[in-house]
Amino acid sequence: MSDPVDSTQARPATVRVWDLPTRVFHWGLAAAVVAQIVTGKLGGNALSWHFRIGYCILALIGFRLLWGFIGGRWSRFSSFLYGPRTLLRYLRGDHRPGDHFEVGHNPLGSASIFTMLGLLALQVATGLVADDEIATVGPLNRFVTSATAASATAWHKDIGQGLLITLVVLHVGAIVYYWIRKGQNLVRPMITGDKLLPAGVPGSEDGRLNRIRAAALIAVWAGIVAAIAKLGG
Repeated sequence: MSDPVDSTQARPATVRVWDLPTRVFHWGLAAAVVAQIVTGKLGGNALSWHFRIGYCILALIGFRLLWGFIGGRWSRFSSFLYGPRTLLRYLRGDHRPGDHFEVGHNPLGSASIFTMLGLLALQVATGLVADDEIATVGPLNRFVTSATAASATAWHKDIGQGLLITLVVLHVGAIVYYWIRKGQNLVRPMITGDKLLPAGVPGSEDGRLNRIRAAALIAVWAGIVAAIAKLGG
């Protein structure tokens, strides 16, 4: 006769998936991107805020790139860096033991995150060298040729901005889709940090030391961005 199964082992458990620094980054970046789009569309005096917000985005991106290596388990790039085959397998519904697609970013969400970070980095880079030939010049404009500045400005104001708005809309649409069609609330875990997951799923480190490291990183990046901003003075 076999031994009885311990029912507690099969019960879902509350797991800390998103550490506090990742959650602050996420919501800070979301607010900054919306403000950046609005100030870019308004133009005029709002462009001074457009630059300030752009500097904040640069610091946030720099922080996230480093946090992807030393942050909590599910915030690290190694936990959601998937190859094309895994993405296709996910889209086919072929989920295998150990995939943990339901924990952090699934392959589709991962592609969205990396695309968004890449596009934002490109937007910031082009903004730093842009020149609207009226009253707004990026702090690094003097280090590039006029042709490069013109191309960067055109991208930043037209194609880049259009792609960014499209990605934001798709991102929000995906959240709504998962909520309505699949019954998955992707917003709540990014607020509380926790998910109800199968027993045995490891959580992310989110203690005091982890948060001190994050604060130190953002302070370093704030200093770097301040130095870049001064180059335009």
